[in-house]
Amino acid sequence: MPLGTIIHNVEMKIGKGAQMVRSAGASAQLMAKEGEYVLVKLPSGEVRKFNKQCRACIGSVGNSEHGSQKLGKAGRSRWKGRRPSVRGVAMNPVDHPMGGGEGKSSGGRHPCTPWGMPTKGFKTRKRKGSDRDIVTKRK
Repeated sequence: MPLGTIIHNVEMKIGKGAQMVRSAGASAQLMAKEGEYVLVKLPSGEVRKFNKQCRACIGSVGNSEHGSQKLGKAGRSRWKGRRPSVRGVAMNPVDHPMGGGEGKSSGGRHPCTPWGMPTKGFKTRKRKGSDRDIVTKRK
């Protein structure tokens, strides 16, 4: 493919099948070729190395208006499997570490999940092996 080509459905490992740039309206751009690797700019703005042998489709994914569609009601959000988000301080002590208290309480501890894991600024995800292929981070 020539440089500057718009692509989607990009494989990360040869023959494994497409894993990147698959959502509605998404597209990536082929930036450079270096030896047996190519540099691809992803929709997030991240530049990443892929093996030359990895496959991709030319063009962008269809249905680009998908993101601008209004859900309209809470029920439609539930059909998609999204559950309501309730604040921990509004729960009972049996449901959340921040629950309970007389009247409206402010939590009284660092933000955490219902299972006691710290959140809001605390890194909860592990490093991935494929992170070594990132040339430029998205931020």
